[in-house]
Amino acid sequence: MLKLSDLNVCSKDDFVAALANVFEYSPWVAGQAAALRPFAGAGQLLAAMTAAVERAPEELRLALIRAHPDLASKTQRAAGLTAESGAEQSSAGLDRLSDAGYEAFERANSAYRSKFGFPYIVCVRRHTRDSVLRDFERRLPNDDKTEAQASIVEICRIAALRLDQLVASDDRLPVHGRLSTHVLDTHSGRPAAGISVELTELSDLGEPRVVARATTNQDGRTDQPLIGGRPVPIGRYELTFGISDYFAGRNVAMSDPPFLDRIPVRFSVSDPEGHLHVPLLVTPWGYTTYRGS
Repeated sequence: MLKLSDLNVCSKDDFVAALANVFEYSPWVAGQAAALRPFAGAGQLLAAMTAAVERAPEELRLALIRAHPDLASKTQRAAGLTAESGAEQSSAGLDRLSDAGYEAFERANSAYRSKFGFPYIVCVRRHTRDSVLRDFERRLPNDDKTEAQASIVEICRIAALRLDQLVASDDRLPVHGRLSTHVLDTHSGRPAAGISVELTELSDLGEPRVVARATTNQDGRTDQPLIGGRPVPIGRYELTFGISDYFAGRNVAMSDPPFLDRIPVRFSVSDPEGHLHVPLLVTPWGYTTYRGS
C-alpha cells in the first residue's frame, strides 16, 4: 500500500500515476486532487477526488461513465480489463457464470446500453450475482439524468474501495461490513467449541458458492468474521452448522441417527457496510437463531 504521507509530498506526476485508476481510465481526477494537498486522511483525499467528479462538466462526467466496462462480458474480458475491474468482477463471480448466466447479463447489458447509451455501472463488491441483476431491473426504468447520476454514485463507491485498498492512512474509509456468528450450547449452558461452520452464497444463476469455512473456538465464535475487511455483498446466504459431531464428542445421549445433524440457516444481507451477526442457540433436539448486531 502507498502511504498517504508519501503521496502528500511526491511530485504531481507521481501522485497522478499512483492514483490514476482509482477512477477508471480517468487520471484527470487525481490531477485535480493533487493541487489540494496535503490531505489529513484518506477521507479528505476521497472527498477531493469525488468533488472533482461532481464539479466536472457534463461531457467529462459522461466520458468517465463510458470508460467503464460492461459486466460479465466475455468480449471485454478477452480484450483485457483493467486489473481493478477484473478483480472486482471476479469478487462477485462474474467471471465464472454458467452459459445461462452470461446470456442473462448480455441481455441486461444490451437493454441498458440501448436505452442510455452508456454501460450499466454498479459497485460489484457490494453485490452478489443475483442482486446485480435485480439492480439492473430496478434502474432500467429511470430517465437519462437520473441514471447518469446513479452511475456517478456507484463510480464513487468503486473509487472508495479502490482507494481503501491502495492508500494507507491513519483514518479508514467506512467501506467495510462484517458478518459473524457464534454458537451457544444451551444443553450445557456454555459456548460451543469445535463446531464446523460453512457460509454459502445462494444464487439463481448457477451453483451456490462456498464463501467461508471455519470452526468455532472456545468462545463459540470463529477466530475471524466469516466476511470482514470488505463489504458484505447484498444477497441470499446459508450458514450450515455441524451439530451432531459436536454433541457426540461430548458423549451427550442422542438418537441414532441423531435428530439434528447439520443445521442450515438461510438469511439475506441488505446493508453491505453493516455488521450482521447470525448466532445459533442449540441442543441435540432443537435450535434458535435471530438477527444480531
